[in-house]
Amino acid sequence: MAGRRQKLLDWALADRVNAEILRRLPELELGQAHLVAGCVYQAVWNGLSGFAPGALVKDYDIFYFDATDRSWAGEDRAIRRAAALFADLGAEIELKNQARVHLWYEKRFGSPYPQLRSVQDGIDRYLVTCTCIGISSETWEIYAPWGLEELWRGVLRPNPLTVMPGRFREKAESYRARWPWLRIAEA
Repeated sequence: MAGRRQKLLDWALADRVNAEILRRLPELELGQAHLVAGCVYQAVWNGLSGFAPGALVKDYDIFYFDATDRSWAGEDRAIRRAAALFADLGAEIELKNQARVHLWYEKRFGSPYPQLRSVQDGIDRYLVTCTCIGISSETWEIYAPWGLEELWRGVLRPNPLTVMPGRFREKAESYRARWPWLRIAEA
């Protein structure tokens, strides 16, 4: 397992945008900041497919957790600071305070969302289990609650913790359109 964690980190850092985000992110002093989502797990699929680092990455997501300021204004300040810090990277970077997701999720997606207690709670709830991965900006440790085995094998399995299980198939098919060797496991 340690070898796969190191390979994931190596492939993720081969994408210069990921490397710069992780290097600079502590400057923002955001609680529990993690680089998450496609820019992390797609590094493995790109590496296994022989694609260039960063290929097919739409955006770069950062989760942080600040329960002391759950306001949109507070999150917007953090977004603007991040935009300035990463402006030279030429990439779309999205920042989300996981302490406030429950405040807007239902209005945007039509389903209630539990109040999260940490960044890890947010990572735990991605639609596809093998995509539940983040890299800590402080330690560069990989958080992967479902492990890395299915990520390497290309197995797309629905996450039992998601609040929108009906969206799984759509998300899985979008991944298969880009990495056809991935396979969907419905149960």
